[in-house]
Amino acid sequence: MTPKLIHPRRISDARGWFAEVFSARRYAELGIDVAFVQDNHSHSAAAGVVRGLHFQVPPHAQAKLVRCLAGRMFDVAVDIRAGSPTFGRWVAHELSAENGLQLFVPAGFAHGFMTLEPGTEVDYKVSDFYAPACERGVLWNDPALGIPWPSPQVGAPALSARDAALPCLAELASPFVYDGAPLEPLTPVPG
Repeated sequence: MTPKLIHPRRISDARGWFAEVFSARRYAELGIDVAFVQDNHSHSAAAGVVRGLHFQVPPHAQAKLVRCLAGRMFDVAVDIRAGSPTFGRWVAHELSAENGLQLFVPAGFAHGFMTLEPGTEVDYKVSDFYAPACERGVLWNDPALGIPWPSPQVGAPALSARDAALPCLAELASPFVYDGAPLEPLTPVPG
């Protein structure tokens, strides 16, 4: 399973719009047959906040369904499946409250984002509960990844001390195994 960019349909009228942002039946039709057990919500006060690149290892590996509730973000998923022909490659897309796009990030991919506007809020469903002992990550700006992170509008990117100390991809002994689905470019699919 690889990341998918989902475009939920919005029904608009004079009052605004309505969108069904998750339907287990519809997402299963898209190949996302995942039971989500927890919703997380983050708020970043400034543009240029980096969170990631995070993942949890088995037995508490997590798939994520990510969307932006306010502001804009540059959202990234990195293939960390051992034996994958696309190991270390990544996909990214801008998610915003305006575009309503969602990024599905399966287990076996590290996930992170950079906020592009002050007051950015992110909501993401996860398929397993938070397990601190299983929490891992890869350095967001590892040169081996070559992710073209946007330049923050003012100053350097803001990140936690923990995220700044994450190891590079070359130091990762991945517990995830390639499932035969190579990483492909993101193309929005109706949600």
